[in-house]
Amino acid sequence: METQSIVVLDFGAQYSQLIARRVREQKVFSVVLPCTASIEEIRSYSPIGIIFSGGPCSVYDADAPVADKKVFELGLPVLGICYGLQFMVHALGGKVRAAEHREYGHAEVEVTPASELFQGLPNKLEVWMSHGDEALELPPGFQLSGKSPSAVAAVENPARKMWAVQFHPEVHHTKLGTEILKNFVFKICHATPNWTPQHFIDVTIAQVREQVGTGRALCALSGGVDSAVAAVLVDRALRDGKGRSRLTSVFVNNGVLRKNEFEKVQQNLRDKLGLHLVAVDATELFLGKLKGVTDPEKKRKIIGNEFITVFDQEAHRIEKEEGKVDWLVQGTLYPDVIESRSVRGPSQIIKSHHNVGGLPEKMKLKLIEPLKELFKDEVRRIGRDLGMPEEILQRQPFPGPGLAVRVLGEVTAERLDILRECDDIVVNEIKSAGLYHKIWQSFAVLLPVSSVGVMGDQRTYASTCAIRAVHSEDGMTADWVPLPYEVLKTISSRIVNEVKGVNRVVYDITSKPPGTIEWE
Repeated sequence: METQSIVVLDFGAQYSQLIARRVREQKVFSVVLPCTASIEEIRSYSPIGIIFSGGPCSVYDADAPVADKKVFELGLPVLGICYGLQFMVHALGGKVRAAEHREYGHAEVEVTPASELFQGLPNKLEVWMSHGDEALELPPGFQLSGKSPSAVAAVENPARKMWAVQFHPEVHHTKLGTEILKNFVFKICHATPNWTPQHFIDVTIAQVREQVGTGRALCALSGGVDSAVAAVLVDRALRDGKGRSRLTSVFVNNGVLRKNEFEKVQQNLRDKLGLHLVAVDATELFLGKLKGVTDPEKKRKIIGNEFITVFDQEAHRIEKEEGKVDWLVQGTLYPDVIESRSVRGPSQIIKSHHNVGGLPEKMKLKLIEPLKELFKDEVRRIGRDLGMPEEILQRQPFPGPGLAVRVLGEVTAERLDILRECDDIVVNEIKSAGLYHKIWQSFAVLLPVSSVGVMGDQRTYASTCAIRAVHSEDGMTADWVPLPYEVLKTISSRIVNEVKGVNRVVYDITSKPPGTIEWE
């Protein structure tokens, strides 16, 4: 069951993953690869079209990101966006220069309706521009198909299956941008809209069965949506005709879980999902390794390494009882991969995720990551098609390193206990206000900051708790939530009065970017 795709080659744009999402919204699979991806890697995704993303560089810079020019010889339709247009022009013999009039923000462009890319659209479009360079001379065979008041807005060479726009059709600010992308995907690339949750389930189950063969697998369960969906998906693949599964799900208490989570998750996953679950309390092991560590990246890597140590031990135990285990299943998502491995070409790594950048180089178990090319909302849709309960699917995301990246500074048992109580109050009050399912994430953070307070006419010197609540679609970007004052007032009052060790509460009003969702 081969899946056709649109490959997005990333030149360092902040919108690369958004281009992929817009394509996927049309039920067509898309994947983001670095612009340096080899022709063989590109071909491995069975592409029917290629999109060049934007990027912050100038094509004439000495270190400008470039793609293999053989991509133009694949015979596939290519769409360049922003820097992608400039790269196409520059690589094929045209000229690009610094623009006399840079364009940032809203603009009106006039396009040629006869162009397949703009078919069915008005000849004047409201678009979003973000560029300081412009195409001065077009390559041989290219023609102008769009113009802004001060620059080339679109070019094309239909005979060579090449189109490009200087603006960003993927952002909401370009009002008919989705229609432009749909024209490229369907009218030009002739895609079939068959990338549905059920299609993904069928293909993935077939791939896992082939990959694992007659072997056995462990699944690293966190209790969150991602690992739960991954477990159910692989469990379906590895069950025999008598209902016996060759998957053992392992839920590890790493000492940095939320209040009562170790018990609640076991109940949910055993009773509601019917998974073969093994629970391991490794609190002392993890907290021992984290002692004295304050650097966020070190925390993540330590947790990643210790998880693998525990899973290796469990695999060894299961081998004695049930047979050899070769595979480890993880609920890694696409944003994890993008942020951890800098899949976005010249983009920098933002942070390591414990299940990607935090893994040790040498592992005894081979990885199965069935969700690694999905965004969070797509995972939830897959879960619904698998018949999973909403109570599990609608859980807000929780980081793999748990409270270790919400206790800023050294992670100790005492500070974890303080944060658990604060976090429990935040979650309960958000739920009481009917906001839990409307918010992407809401949680508490314990800061390494003490301040003076007055409680019961006595001077206090205690910790500061920060509250964080954000809206997001996929975790790649996020906006802070203006929580109602009454909710904030109740949360603050309860934390200060009920949690010993905290005398000050602050609210984080930073979006992503520039901040990340988690503080570490």
